[in-house]
Amino acid sequence: MKRTIFELTPQRSIREAFVEASSFLDGLRVMEPQRNAQLLLEHVLGLSGTSYYMALADPFPSDRRYALEEAINRKAQGVPAQYIIGEQEFYGRPFEVTPAVLIPRPETELLVEAVLKYGRELTPRSYERLQAIDIGTGSGAIAITLALQEPAWDLLASDISPDALEVAARNAKQLNACAEFRQGNLLEPFAGMAPDILVSNPPYIPAEDIEGLQPEVRDYEPRTALDGGPDGLNPYRIMMAQLSLLSAPPRLIAFELGMGQAEDVAELLRSAGHWKEIVTVPDLAGIDRHVLGIFR
Repeated sequence: MKRTIFELTPQRSIREAFVEASSFLDGLRVMEPQRNAQLLLEHVLGLSGTSYYMALADPFPSDRRYALEEAINRKAQGVPAQYIIGEQEFYGRPFEVTPAVLIPRPETELLVEAVLKYGRELTPRSYERLQAIDIGTGSGAIAITLALQEPAWDLLASDISPDALEVAARNAKQLNACAEFRQGNLLEPFAGMAPDILVSNPPYIPAEDIEGLQPEVRDYEPRTALDGGPDGLNPYRIMMAQLSLLSAPPRLIAFELGMGQAEDVAELLRSAGHWKEIVTVPDLAGIDRHVLGIFR
């Protein structure tokens, strides 16, 4: 009979505990069972990287048995490992994550790189510093990373969720990043401003597709960070309409988007008429994942 509750066999080595935990998750058809088992083992043991691999032959510490069982059983129920651990690495830095925020994805690092590349080619509108705004910041991963990579830029970020903003503020403090966070719907908190750069990874999943997402995404990550309306493009349309709230449009605008949405989002930018060049950036799988508008 297939086990539905994980109980670690006593007197196991760390390697054997890993095999037992990953086999249990695999038997329940949890995605990436070995990766999840290792992440949770490293968290429970306070080890990572080389220290984890060097300790594999050591006896599993009995005082950490309950913690591992609890973590594996939560993962078996579908809870993302990042929420169990409480963090996710982004651009080489640890970010706190809770169920109030979307878990940062590796492809979003490519959006940050594109903004850094094209943003560094801009000059301030006056003698002031470049100003960048991050819309729908969630954990603050984009805004904080930009602030740390380019300390000469002024970073501001918004989110409609006060709980998400609390997570972002804690991340900024923990990582010693200078960024200002404002609550509100998309561009509304920045009315009257003239930012040089606007970047956003908004909700872009078509509403009817959400039920078909992986359970750990569908059931645990915040719906407001996923649902982009009937075709997934509502947030982009709203932001284009809200550009009139700004005293001047950004000279660099950069969006992350879903599969098959690149041309539609690029057309929204072209129709706005503010940017001379529209650039599409693929992710590592070759999917057009980011669209940028550039006024040189």
